[in-house]
Amino acid sequence: MNILGPDSLVFGVDDVAACIQFFTDYGLTPVGVSESGGRFEAVDGTSIVIARRDDPSLPPPMETGSMLRKTIYGVADRETVEAIADELGRDREVKRLPDGSIEASDDFGFVLGFQVSARRKIEVAGETVNSPGSKPGRGPNTVGASADAEFQPLTLSHVVYFVPDQAKASRFYTDRLGFRCTDRFTGAGSFLRPAGTQEHHTLFLIETPAFMKGVEHFTFHLSGPTAVLQCGYRFAAKGYQTFWGPGRHKFGSNWFWYFNSPVGCHVEYDADMDLHDDSWVAREAPMQVDESQIFLFQHREKWAPGGPPPPGQAH
Repeated sequence: MNILGPDSLVFGVDDVAACIQFFTDYGLTPVGVSESGGRFEAVDGTSIVIARRDDPSLPPPMETGSMLRKTIYGVADRETVEAIADELGRDREVKRLPDGSIEASDDFGFVLGFQVSARRKIEVAGETVNSPGSKPGRGPNTVGASADAEFQPLTLSHVVYFVPDQAKASRFYTDRLGFRCTDRFTGAGSFLRPAGTQEHHTLFLIETPAFMKGVEHFTFHLSGPTAVLQCGYRFAAKGYQTFWGPGRHKFGSNWFWYFNSPVGCHVEYDADMDLHDDSWVAREAPMQVDESQIFLFQHREKWAPGGPPPPGQAH
């Protein structure tokens, strides 16, 4: 199955105005947005869609009340859409929608859409580094950082589900949709990537009690760690509450900074994720703090040398 990754996540929300402000401040571009909701796009066209919780066009909510209503995957071509329809149609309802996409649910009730991908090809320079012993990433007189630098979310990276049985949930995606497990937390979580990408994961499944079933977080890729830190710092300065980070994950190696959001889950900035091909052998580790991050910073207000120490630190 030549699935590329998530094209869009669709939410039914309580406070449309707060969501509009949040995703605009996050850096996504509003498209067709009104008081009833709309689309918020990254540079490549992947997106978040919001609508009022009672919007009749949305799939029904899960019994847990999660605001996520649908995960729409982009695939390489029409043949892949039809192959998925045939595969899933063997044991569950597959709806054909007017836009040519299909819709079905996984084994735990998460509604999935599949469409020929809406992603646009983009060319954006990644972050460069000057390192002793290596060819310079930037030439003479080219500065590496600017307080005025502008960054935008480039592409929808991954989504994370809470599920009551992650092993069963993983089997659905690997056996039915051709995903591969890249790494796992023993008995607790699986990182999965579809066949159409080498990204470490586009889906992460975490085992939790059934009443928690829903989305834990999602993220968009930025161009590098500096972008994560500057975007996160600016976002926090606007009053949005940090949940976790900034730091760097162990599995996937991606830099991260998570924030609380009005869509009932955490929203992350990330950058610099590992790539894997089919020769990669999944690693396994216990799900504990030391395996979740290689290092973790703590966000503070700006401080200048010679001034009083940052809060909580002695001279």
